[in-house]
Amino acid sequence: MNIPEGKKIYFSSDNHLGAPTASESLPRERIFVSWLDTVKEDAAAIFLLGDLFDFWFEYKHVVPKGFVRVLGKLAEIRDSGIPIYFFVGNHDLWMNDYFEKELNITVYHQPREFTIGNKLFLIGHGDGLGPNDKGFKRMKKVFTNPFFKWLFKWMHPDIGVAVAKHLSVKNKLISGEEDKEFLGEENEWLAQYAKRKLETKHYDYFIFGHRHFPMEIKVGENSTYFNLGDWITHFTYGVFDGERFELKEFK
Repeated sequence: MNIPEGKKIYFSSDNHLGAPTASESLPRERIFVSWLDTVKEDAAAIFLLGDLFDFWFEYKHVVPKGFVRVLGKLAEIRDSGIPIYFFVGNHDLWMNDYFEKELNITVYHQPREFTIGNKLFLIGHGDGLGPNDKGFKRMKKVFTNPFFKWLFKWMHPDIGVAVAKHLSVKNKLISGEEDKEFLGEENEWLAQYAKRKLETKHYDYFIFGHRHFPMEIKVGENSTYFNLGDWITHFTYGVFDGERFELKEFK
């Protein structure tokens, strides 16, 4: 992926729109839409690294109610020709093809390598990677089980979505509340994951979300792990101009 002169690549993660309630998340949705309006002026591409929604499930003919502002803005940006790449997070892991068919946004379910300019990136949401994140690893086995997904889709959407939203906010294993403390650079499990990956291949940048903390950790002589933070407390995002990656706060 080449970056045209004067353009930049933007990265964002962990909006959790809809939580704790639709009315309480609406101001955050408007702020994020304002950010999208700002970055579209010089964006060569936009990477969304998951948990855009606090809950998302695609039935055959139904998707969760709401989020019209952000979905409309994403459609507008994509229609203008700016590529958007979406990485499924642990709160929207039941995403199938709605974004691809309706918005023409590429969706990834696993971390993926990108060469941007002359730098090699490994990009993903970050859930379930490394030696920790034990709570989600236990729950993911249930959530990704085909039989469990089959059972859930036969619930009426009014019931299924209500139950899932309640669990998403209240259950610490799902919400990730147990992981919201900074562990120190040596103990951050996504940094440890990055160091293990460097044993077999060089990456210039590891870009993840999920941890809700904006972080910049050196994991090798010429390799850095960045966590994008969130749009709940920090309102931070990443930007790459072809030479340098940095975290910024949207004010």
